Amino acid sequence: MSYKSIFRRYELKYLLTESQRDFVLLAMAEHMRLDNYGHTTIRNVYYDTDNYRLIRRSIEKPSYKEKLRVRSYSLADRDSTVFVELKKKYNSVVYKRRIALPEAIATDWLSGNTEAPCDTQISREIDYFKSYYEELHPTMFLSYERDAYYDINGSDFRVTFDTNILARQTDISLCTDVYGTSILPKDRILMELKCPGAIPLWMVKALSEGRMYKTPFSKYGRAYIDMVLPTFNNKLKEIHINA
Repeated sequence: MSYKSIFRRYELKYLLTESQRDFVLLAMAEHMRLDNYGHTTIRNVYYDTDNYRLIRRSIEKPSYKEKLRVRSYSLADRDSTVFVELKKKYNSVVYKRRIALPEAIATDWLSGNTEAPCDTQISREIDYFKSYYEELHPTMFLSYERDAYYDINGSDFRVTFDTNILARQTDISLCTDVYGTSILPKDRILMELKCPGAIPLWMVKALSEGRMYKTPFSKYGRAYIDMVLPTFNNKLKEIHINA
């Protein structure tokens, strides 16, 4: 299956109730359909430094931020195709570059055991990213259930609904089962609108009528705040007490 390797778009996020999600689905019925993946369990491995430099910078909400991850759309093995993704955001615009590789080759490359398996603009950007931050390694596993929809009229407008968002800091591999700590607020669904420009008017109307409002929500950022920061704060308290 062919895949898109370069993206430039806006990504707008909304935390919805089930009734709000159903309201949006009704509005989408004449305009959108489930994509070829349909309902999927997406697995992600995020790379960062020992002190979580990338995600700490990201949650400060700078005008420019970036992250590196590997993604699969099903349980992977060493021969499965996965996607190495370099994702950047500048002034609210998301830029994503990705390469499809066998899981074993992707893991060996990102761990520094082998050279890039191909010489392309995207592989060179990822190599530069790796050399700039140094000592990048897997720090978080994130999975979620996703329903993704595309515009039947041919535009690049897409809508995704994510549920059961789970995170963990151990057993970090795309070749493992899905489990972890839930980071999605109770009884909420994460909707993302992905578009190169303006949102279609019919969706704007649905958002207004359903009283749905854009909200910042980073899966990796939420996992870091919920799971990593408390550990750091406890260590600081111990240092203060024992000083």
